[in-house]
Amino acid sequence: MCDICVMNAVKTKMLSRRNFFKSAAGGALAAAAGTGLAGPAQAAGMSMGMKPADMTHTYDENFPTYFGAPGISKDQKFNFADNGFNLFELTINEHTGTHIDAPLHFSADGNSVDEIPVESLVAPLCVIDIKARAAENPDAQVTPDDIKAWIAANGDIPAGACVAMNSGWDKHVNSDKFRGADADGKMHFPGFHIEATRMLMEETGAASMAVDTLSLDFGLSADFATHYAWLPSGRFGIENIANLDAVPAAGATLVIGAPKHRGGSGGPARIIALM
Repeated sequence: MCDICVMNAVKTKMLSRRNFFKSAAGGALAAAAGTGLAGPAQAAGMSMGMKPADMTHTYDENFPTYFGAPGISKDQKFNFADNGFNLFELTINEHTGTHIDAPLHFSADGNSVDEIPVESLVAPLCVIDIKARAAENPDAQVTPDDIKAWIAANGDIPAGACVAMNSGWDKHVNSDKFRGADADGKMHFPGFHIEATRMLMEETGAASMAVDTLSLDFGLSADFATHYAWLPSGRFGIENIANLDAVPAAGATLVIGAPKHRGGSGGPARIIALM
């Protein structure tokens, strides 16, 4: 068979398959309408029109980590020029980049990252803005007064919510200020004060908290009080969240693409806010 004949035959087959799937999709929608399922189908379609915001940093070997050492390395095992495809082998510290702190991270027997209930991974997002205070003091912390002010302006914190600290620190991710290490090696960056953490635990139904810094606790913390209170309670944390300026204080929904490796204490996550 001639080359042009082969190309035309392939083209015809592809068009035939495309028409088949198009027809099948149309039939499925018609069937849904006929069985009363059109409402959920339409609702799902409408939700796709919501504006998404990427809350995730791109990370590589140079991304800052709490301990300072690189959190990722990659080795290219196959390349397109020689093998026809690309494949990298990754070695990753679980707590690198925008990532999850599972309850197991700071407890002996808490849920591992694969055991976080899936319903907790879609959460109302509550953003507490402390940027002005953090700009003047890198050791600033979210306090109970900040939470009370948020509630006064936006209403109660919804059940299952993720309460996020917006300190503006994601803007410093490519500079030494992100870790804020001083001459003595002590770090300076914002976090949640333990009293604010207790307030969230005792007076709200929040299921997760997020920070745009390297730790749920502020950089100078010597006892990791927020970690030790929050995570063993079965709640989880998100560290190094990005782009909080792109979302409102209330009303957005956070979709948390947590990793699912068995027994993990956390791991890098792709996080999206829908508005």
